[in-house]
Amino acid sequence: MGLKTRLIAMNFLQFFVWGAWLISLGGYMIVTLNFTGVQVGSIFSTMGVASLFMPAIMGIISDRFFNAERVLGVCHIFAALLLLAASKITDYPTLYIIMLFNSMLYMPTIALANTVSYNALERKGFNIVKSFPPIRVWGTIGFIAAMWIVDFLGWTKNANQLYVAGGAGILLGLYAFTMPKRPPLKIRDARSLANSVGLDAFVLFRNKKMAVFFTVSMFLGAALQITNLFGGAFLDDFKTMYPHSFGVQHPNLLLSISQISETLFILTIPFFLQKFGIKKVMLLSIFAWVLRFGLFGIGNPGNGLYLLVFSMIVYGMAFDFFNISGSLFVERESDPKIRASAQGLFMIMTNGLGAFFGGILSGWVVDYFTTNGVRDWQSIWFSFSGYALVLAVIFPIIFKYKHIKTDIVE
Repeated sequence: MGLKTRLIAMNFLQFFVWGAWLISLGGYMIVTLNFTGVQVGSIFSTMGVASLFMPAIMGIISDRFFNAERVLGVCHIFAALLLLAASKITDYPTLYIIMLFNSMLYMPTIALANTVSYNALERKGFNIVKSFPPIRVWGTIGFIAAMWIVDFLGWTKNANQLYVAGGAGILLGLYAFTMPKRPPLKIRDARSLANSVGLDAFVLFRNKKMAVFFTVSMFLGAALQITNLFGGAFLDDFKTMYPHSFGVQHPNLLLSISQISETLFILTIPFFLQKFGIKKVMLLSIFAWVLRFGLFGIGNPGNGLYLLVFSMIVYGMAFDFFNISGSLFVERESDPKIRASAQGLFMIMTNGLGAFFGGILSGWVVDYFTTNGVRDWQSIWFSFSGYALVLAVIFPIIFKYKHIKTDIVE
């Protein structure tokens, strides 16, 4: 295979592993294992805990001691074995521990896979900026493919989804050892721990504009995984009212529209940033989250299916206009010397602290509106929508930023 084809296969499997369980595991835990909202939320929050420090630690290991592709392979193999072990577990404490260790091994592989890809492309003389995005989009395709496979096989509410993820993880782990070598860096080129976790970027908090941006990012990051946590369980609760509806029969297929929308909205980011600037783009993202949750609140898999589909489409704007545009803003506003650290700090605030608190608090909200095992989903989704609406009101008031037409993303 050519290099790009090999990298496409690696990125496809990288996110195939995640897509096999990320969207449907919440439904499995609530519907089949009868876990509470807080228990489900806390298990998903392990990704936030792991994102606080494990990508930095594995990054240092690959920078200083071992080839990045080998670290990537080892992480995937052991993470996959943990997923296979998790398929046999039905009690919350044990499953929490296993998924915590899985997150500690899987979350760093996202950055490691990028490192391996960048290194391979650069050594072959490719332009990374032009060559990598068409390769990376196959990761999203892999995520969607895994969702569809689990759905068509009828495994969204059982542990077989973990077998799919585990099997793909072992395959990817072995495949990673065949990738072009990315040896450790010279000591002078290797990043320090402070640089890797973004500690030296904390100087940006002295800038009020950046301090506000990072703080809002943390609060908005809390919303990123909520529909992934509870979307499957939400649709399953309509099985009595709309037993033969598409959303009940094929929840992953319906939810996958969100990922399809995500791939399309990525392409619109340069236009929106050039036309409106980061403040308005972020505001569009926040209002998109208001709609995302609100449409869940009034929609259903029956005569309200079109509202759920609209919510899935809106998700692309909600996710990309925050995650991708926010990352570009941090890149542009940071001193070149600390840009890598600034990106690390952005990840900590969103996928670390934000995801952790979002998982715990969203689980509490679900339990609060659950009576005798019956969940009041409308109140649950409206609560999340109201949370996003509060952010939408506060953000433009406290974030002072004037967009300059010439200051655009190329």
